[in-house]
Amino acid sequence: MGSILPKATPPAEDPTTSMSFLDHLEELRWRILKGLIAVFAGVIVAFIFRDFFIQQFILGPASKDFFMYQIMPINAVDLSLISRRLPGQFFTYWGTLIIIGGIIGSPFLVYQIWAFIEPALQSTEKIKTVLNALFINFFFLLGISFGYLILVPFAVQFFTQFIISDIISNEFDINEYFVSVALWTLACGVIFQIPVISWFLSKVGLITPEGMKIYRRHAIVGAMILSAFLTPPDPVSQIMIALPLILLYQFSIFLSRIALKQRKKEMEAAFADD
Repeated sequence: MGSILPKATPPAEDPTTSMSFLDHLEELRWRILKGLIAVFAGVIVAFIFRDFFIQQFILGPASKDFFMYQIMPINAVDLSLISRRLPGQFFTYWGTLIIIGGIIGSPFLVYQIWAFIEPALQSTEKIKTVLNALFINFFFLLGISFGYLILVPFAVQFFTQFIISDIISNEFDINEYFVSVALWTLACGVIFQIPVISWFLSKVGLITPEGMKIYRRHAIVGAMILSAFLTPPDPVSQIMIALPLILLYQFSIFLSRIALKQRKKEMEAAFADD
């Protein structure tokens, strides 16, 4: 009888369950080390393509021949950049390459952290985590693109051509220019997380779409003020800045409504199980 019935095979043991706290700590250390190596490799890649990243990408908006100036209604002029410190260009150069290299290598660093957490998650949690990561990265990259392609060109030309007296010439420090471009671009990436934030806050019941509607007019006024501050006094330029921000807030209300419906369904299902 025993030869007829197939032998039962025990379930595969998860190796992470037998790991001690120090083993987990050691694995985390090695994964972080691998991620940092990837960041260092990203710096090497940035150095190899330094002419593109420095001349075309970072310094692109400083030239009147920047391709976005040919598309947008901007009467562009060349930006005058100077270095006020002896090692100014050296530190700005390498600081920029390190930041760009960190951005290039950061996905692998995030993957290593995910690989450390992943064994402890259920299959449904893994799917949700991956979808949430894609959700967050999509809007961050969308914001980065908006910041670099739309906001930065308008802001650079606005401050370049803003003159209070003819006896004052605009000459900007190269480090200040690099920092400003980076901050404006990254700030847009953070601002474009509003839909993500509204989704998660609605899922936990901290905000509602009705509450966001109350502040919609404030968001519209804020977007119009920002666009009027950064653009020439013509409606087309102002709309190019304000409209995406207004649509972003409106989309956040839409996502908040969906998240609230899902929260109600999950709560009803939980009470039904009880």
